Amino acid sequence: MIPVQVKDLMNPSVVTIEPTSSAALAARLLSRHNVGVLPVCGEDRKLRGVVTDRDIVLRCVAAEEDPAQTLVREIMTRGCATVSPQDDCRAATQLMARQQVRRLPVVEGGKLVGIVSLADLARSQRFDMEAAQALGEISENIVHR
Repeated sequence: MIPVQVKDLMNPSVVTIEPTSSAALAARLLSRHNVGVLPVCGEDRKLRGVVTDRDIVLRCVAAEEDPAQTLVREIMTRGCATVSPQDDCRAATQLMARQQVRRLPVVEGGKLVGIVSLADLARSQRFDMEAAQALGEISENIVHR
C-alpha cells in the first residue's frame, strides 16, 4: 500500500493571525471562520506559534486582561508540534495523539503551507481507525485533567 502524505489531506487555505494582533481580533477570526486554532505567522509566513480559544480564555480573559489590548504574542502557544507536507499521515495521527492536539500546522522551509486535522484524517477511509484512536486518547486525557 502506498503511504498517503500529509499534503494529500491537508487544507492549504489557512486563516492566520500576526503576533501583533489583538486577542479580540483572534477571537473574532476563530468565530467568523469556525476554526479551533489560528497559526500565528509574520508577514514572511514563518510560523511563530498558534492561538486557540482556550489560550484566549485562560491566558487573557481569566487573567482579567483586556482582549482588545492583549497581543496574540503574549498568549499564544509557542513551540507547537508541526508536520511537513511529505510526512506520512499515520505519523501525523500518532503525533496528534502524543501531543494531545486535534490539528497540526503543516510547515515547509519554516513557512506555513497548510493545516491538517483529525477530521481531515478521519474523512480518509484509510485513516479513520487511527484518527478515532487518536481522538479517544486526546479525549481520555482531557477527562482526566
